[in-house]
Amino acid sequence: MKKAIIGKKVGMTQIFDEKGNVIPVTVIEAGPCSVVQVKTVETDGYDAVQLGFGSVKEHKVNKPEKGHFTKAKVAPTKHLREFRLDDVSNVKVGDEIKADVFTEGEIVDIQGTTKGKGFQGVIKRHGQSRGPMGHGSMYHRRPGSMGPTSTPGRVFKGKKLPGHMGNVTVTIQNLKVVKVDLDKNCILVKGSVPGNKGAILKIKDAVKALA
Repeated sequence: MKKAIIGKKVGMTQIFDEKGNVIPVTVIEAGPCSVVQVKTVETDGYDAVQLGFGSVKEHKVNKPEKGHFTKAKVAPTKHLREFRLDDVSNVKVGDEIKADVFTEGEIVDIQGTTKGKGFQGVIKRHGQSRGPMGHGSMYHRRPGSMGPTSTPGRVFKGKKLPGHMGNVTVTIQNLKVVKVDLDKNCILVKGSVPGNKGAILKIKDAVKALA
């Protein structure tokens, strides 16, 4: 990974290209991000940068965080994220990274937390089919057989059952940057990204970029 930035999901819309084709895009407020810490192989065993995003009132930052920001001589930020980079020699503490770190046409990976769905049954969670809906069926939206009784006498691992759905970290790969608006600190990417409106995202260059 060569470059990255923290962003906030604004929402989805659509734009038109030169030929009049409709392109569904997600609008992401990307940066500006301040470089709070630079990690190197000599000091930490690996190369990485820690970026800060989003303003926050100073009294809402605890003492350890305040000392961390004071040492870096940057204003406190609401969100901190770390990115491992191939080379950090050209990055310095206090630098500011803006939306123009990416350009139109680039392919990126975007990581975020999906929407939480709460506790769900197997039909919504795993896409299973329901049983007959007649009153005598007695079997409508249940998960199905649990497996053999006496042998092995247990439920096999991996059985698809009701449970917590959503609220997991997901990375969407190979999204195309359609437009970069530096005046509004926005990046428009083709397609959807994880999370609700306002979700914090990690945007980085694609590791499996398609040729």
